[in-house]
Amino acid sequence: MRYASITDRLAHLGSGKWAVHIKAREMADAGVPVIELTIGEPDILPDAALLDEAERSMRAGRIRYSSGRGEPSVVNALTEKYRARRPGISERNILCFPGTQTALFAVMLGLVEAGDAVLVGDPLYATYEGVIAATGAGMVPVPLRPEHGFHLQAEDLEKAVTPRCKVLLLNTPHNPTGAALSEAEIAAIGEVCRRQDLWIVCDEVYEKLIFGSAFASPFDLPELADRTIVVSSISKSHAAPGFRSGWAVGPEEFCDRLLAVSETMLFGGQPFIADMTAMAVSGEFDTAERMREAYLRRANLIIEHLAGHNALRPMMPEAGMFLLVDVSATGLDGADFASRLLEEKHVAVMPGSSFGDQAAGFIRLSLTVADDVLSEATDRIAAFADSLGKDEGNRKWAS
Repeated sequence: MRYASITDRLAHLGSGKWAVHIKAREMADAGVPVIELTIGEPDILPDAALLDEAERSMRAGRIRYSSGRGEPSVVNALTEKYRARRPGISERNILCFPGTQTALFAVMLGLVEAGDAVLVGDPLYATYEGVIAATGAGMVPVPLRPEHGFHLQAEDLEKAVTPRCKVLLLNTPHNPTGAALSEAEIAAIGEVCRRQDLWIVCDEVYEKLIFGSAFASPFDLPELADRTIVVSSISKSHAAPGFRSGWAVGPEEFCDRLLAVSETMLFGGQPFIADMTAMAVSGEFDTAERMREAYLRRANLIIEHLAGHNALRPMMPEAGMFLLVDVSATGLDGADFASRLLEEKHVAVMPGSSFGDQAAGFIRLSLTVADDVLSEATDRIAAFADSLGKDEGNRKWAS
C-alpha cells in the first residue's frame, strides 16, 4: 500500500527518543523497582478549585461543540493575561488548542512548508524536530554552548541563517537545559530576526518556573510585535498536563489566517476544560510557586550530592523541572550511560542525544520526584559512575 511522505519524514522522530523511558515503564510493570527521572510530569495535583470547576462545568452541560478560536471564557482570560504584557491585545490575537504541542504543530503548519527551514537551538525539546519535519520544512540547529550556560547567542544565530530560513523556534525558559534568556539577550536575538525577516515562535510553557531572574520574552518588545507568536499552556504552570489545554498568541492577521487550519484539525476543544483554564489563567494559585521551590531545592540537592565527583558534572538550571549532567568524563555518551544505568541501577534518565547533538554527552534528570527518592537516585548514579571508573582501572591493570 502507498503512504504519504509525512510518515517517512517522522518515522525516526517518534517514540524512539523515549526508548529508555518506555523500557523503564516495562520494567516497572514487571515488578522491577525503577526510579523514574525521565518525563516532566509535576508530582503535585492541580489546585482543588480547578478540578472542582472542571467538574462543575461538565455537569452543567458544558460538553457541547466549541468555538474554533476558543470558548469566550478562556479567550477573554487569555486576552487579559497578555494585554497586561502588551497593550492592545484583543481576542483576535488568541487561538486555543489542546496543549502546547498541538498549538506548536498548527503554528508551524501556518508558517513553513517544503523548501523552508526553521532555526532552533540545539539542545532542543525532543518533539521539535518532528513538528518541523511534519510541515516538510528542514531544521537548522544553532548550537547552545555549555560555556554560555546554553543561552542562545545572537552571533551564532546570525551565522546559522540561510536564505531558506523563515522561523526561529525559541524556547525560554528552556527544556532540557533550564536556561532562561534575559531581555538584553532576547533583544539581540530579535534584532537578528528583524534583519533576516524571521518569525519568532516562542515556547513559554515554563514561564512560571524561573528560579531567580525575571521572565523575559520577545512578545514583550514592541519592535518584535509583528513577528512574534507565543505558545503555552497550563500543563506546567498549574500542574495539569493531562487536561491538554494550551494556546497561541500572535498578530491578528496570523491568527485569522491560522484559524482555518485550527478548525480543520480540531474545531474547538472541550468547553468544561476551557472554563477550568479560564479560572487558572485569571486566578491566583500557588501551584507554580510550590513547584518552583521544590525544583530549585531538588536541583541544589543533586549539585550537593555530586559535588567533587570527577566524572559527573551537573549543570545548575535557571528554570524548569530538569537538570543536565555531563557524563562524558565517564567514557560513555549519554545514551550508553542512560541505558546501562537503567539495567544496572534501575534508575531511568533521558539520554541527552534525545535532545540533539549538542547534548550527546549529557543525561537529563527530572526534578519531579520526592527529595528522598531523588537522593537515592543520585547516589545510584554516582555509584554507577564509580563502577565505570573501577572497570577502566581493572582493564588498565589487566593490560
